Amino acid sequence: MNLSEGQVVSYILGMLVCVLFSAFFSATETAFSTFNRTRLKTMAEDGNKRAKLAVKLASDYDRLISTILIGNNIVNIAVASLGTVLFVSFYGDIGATISTIVITAVVLIFGEISPKSIAKDFPEKFSMFAAPLIQLLIWILLPLNFLFSMWKKFLSIFFKPKNDDKMSQAELLMLVEEVQEGGSIDTNEGNLLRNAIEFTDLKAEEILTHRVDLEALPITATKKEVASLFATSKFSRLLVYKEDIDDIVGVLHLKDFYTVDGITDKPLEKIITPPIFIHKTEKISNLLKLLQSNKSHIAVVLDEYGGTLGIVTMEDILEELVGEIWDEHDDVAEQFRELEPNRFLVDCDVSMDDFCKFFDIEAESDSSTVNGWIAEKLEKIPVKGDSFEYENLKVSVSDTDAHRVKFAVVEKSEQPEPEEEGRIHKILNAID
Repeated sequence: MNLSEGQVVSYILGMLVCVLFSAFFSATETAFSTFNRTRLKTMAEDGNKRAKLAVKLASDYDRLISTILIGNNIVNIAVASLGTVLFVSFYGDIGATISTIVITAVVLIFGEISPKSIAKDFPEKFSMFAAPLIQLLIWILLPLNFLFSMWKKFLSIFFKPKNDDKMSQAELLMLVEEVQEGGSIDTNEGNLLRNAIEFTDLKAEEILTHRVDLEALPITATKKEVASLFATSKFSRLLVYKEDIDDIVGVLHLKDFYTVDGITDKPLEKIITPPIFIHKTEKISNLLKLLQSNKSHIAVVLDEYGGTLGIVTMEDILEELVGEIWDEHDDVAEQFRELEPNRFLVDCDVSMDDFCKFFDIEAESDSSTVNGWIAEKLEKIPVKGDSFEYENLKVSVSDTDAHRVKFAVVEKSEQPEPEEEGRIHKILNAID
């Protein structure tokens, strides 16, 4: 079969057009599968019509991808057919083999790899560029798309997908990490997002102020005693109990105690507000809503016996989101103060999570604070001078208050590298 010069030119042009369309479909597939949906939605809301069309097409991804694949297969088959005819006309029977090799290489390089690589770098721009033509092809290929949608429904009878489309907390945290590494958000914004994601898992017992640290007074306290406690504690709210700390009857606010004329003449039971009681396992996300609905700033946390375990304030909850909040009356406490290299004074009210992160260790404990962890390890009420070793740390109790550890000195020894540790074992074995 011999082709005229005009036919050869027509075949070559036809092949070029098919390769261009193959590149277009391949790039479009990559662009629509990798573009940032939030970014395009933002552009669409700002009035970008192409962005709006791209978002609309992506919302029906099954129809979109079937249109792209139909078009891509049509042009790839067409370029293979035209190439076979062209090469057979020049090389006879061996032309089909040559055509297969050449067309495969051309389509692979110029119709698949190159356009997909480019589209991956500019997914939003290419999605908006391709959207009008893809919309036209969807209309043209509507009958075929309908058949394929019916075929998918038929297959879904035998292959039922699991309903696990929701992102897990671990996946969300990984997404924040990737976005931060990409430079879209800074460290502070990343920490805020991570705190918000982990917020719902926290319980009241993990952030409460323990009962031994509470400032409270009996309902029978004199006005002078109340004024003195407000002055020394510098708190704007005080707990009021009847018999003891396990019998909280109200919360006294500073502004209710002091009026424009000085200290109020009303008795305490007339100016206190009813307390909000919660169990220690209450999620702080639910507690935040409870405090907001009751227009309260304090909740009393109860243990399993109904006794007062501690309190959680609105400030405690907000600090889990935005970090420590200090005002001009707060004494800024340093949780980990370096006394000398690898030797630290630790505030034992610090959480076990923060302690483990700071010293890069793993420790399992039923307690949420270092104070409780130390008591667990010592298996007794800690006293000044007690010490123990854990992994590469030596923990020594340096100050106690009411049977609680206030401060501990933690000495950190460098763990030997694996190779060094192996040499140490060899030396010890040789000595034995």
